[in-house]
Amino acid sequence: MAVIAESTYKPETLFKSSHFNTVYRTLFHKIEAVYSRQRMETTDGDFMDLDFSRIGSDKLLLIIHGLEGSSRSKYVLALSQIANEQGFDVAAINLRGCSGESNRKIYSYHSGKTEDLAEIINYMEQNESYTSYHAVGYSLGGNLLLKYLGEGRSDYVSKLRSAVGVSVPCDLKGSSEAIARFWNMVYMQRFLISLKKKTKIKIDQFPENELNKDAILSSRDFLDFDNYFTAPVNGFKDAEDYWKQNSCKQFLRGIEIPSLLVTATDDPFLSESCIPVKEAKANQHFHLEVTAYGGHVGYNSNFDKGSGYWLEKRIVEFLKYG
Repeated sequence: MAVIAESTYKPETLFKSSHFNTVYRTLFHKIEAVYSRQRMETTDGDFMDLDFSRIGSDKLLLIIHGLEGSSRSKYVLALSQIANEQGFDVAAINLRGCSGESNRKIYSYHSGKTEDLAEIINYMEQNESYTSYHAVGYSLGGNLLLKYLGEGRSDYVSKLRSAVGVSVPCDLKGSSEAIARFWNMVYMQRFLISLKKKTKIKIDQFPENELNKDAILSSRDFLDFDNYFTAPVNGFKDAEDYWKQNSCKQFLRGIEIPSLLVTATDDPFLSESCIPVKEAKANQHFHLEVTAYGGHVGYNSNFDKGSGYWLEKRIVEFLKYG
């Protein structure tokens, strides 16, 4: 059994509010990082930008952001800082179209595009001299990472030693339905505004496409958006097909390196089906830590920015010691 019986995450009273915990760091923390950017050309003629924070370590931590995030997301910056302090070099990945510049293809990233992660890791193998790699994925990035680990890919890199997923929508359909609930409308609209803005650029950039622009730009939730845009541009039949094929839950039994999923029962973005207890019990390499509080990629403990980084410290602890 790889289910962790009791978590050490014990937040102060205000952080027991899932919504407050979810938005607190984004709204109130000022975190800086000095990155050195490398552009990685992909085999299909596109690119991804990788932002490095180096201290001269022989260990590299890859950080994968969530939906419409980037290397500048507060949770990425916070982990970069703590990881550097604990002896890791960091490569914060900007998935296609997330580095501040539109990518070259009509498609960009999606929850299960593991071929992009495979390219990134192979790029590191060919261009860097690290003795070990470790990876952390948040939300969508966590689904991408855990799916990659469990797929049994022929291009899997053996130097990848450990991994952590945080607030992962292991069941994409369940998560899409959860965030579409009335009390999550603010989050949904925030994501859709950003996605529609990028998509309008794509549609105008590729006038030969047969996409329904009006339907895309009037999408009310992820079911609409994934039906009209994500699925067709990435070769899926519809949203249901996209969700079914790319949910990482079905791949968790195939994970063969020490991996941890940290998730909260009060996460407003996730359904109960996103908590893979059965899968964790069936795989000794895959560890599941379920907390009562935490929100979505929140996990703030208190208002002290120095001592409040429970999540980042937990991640680094697992990456080092399992």
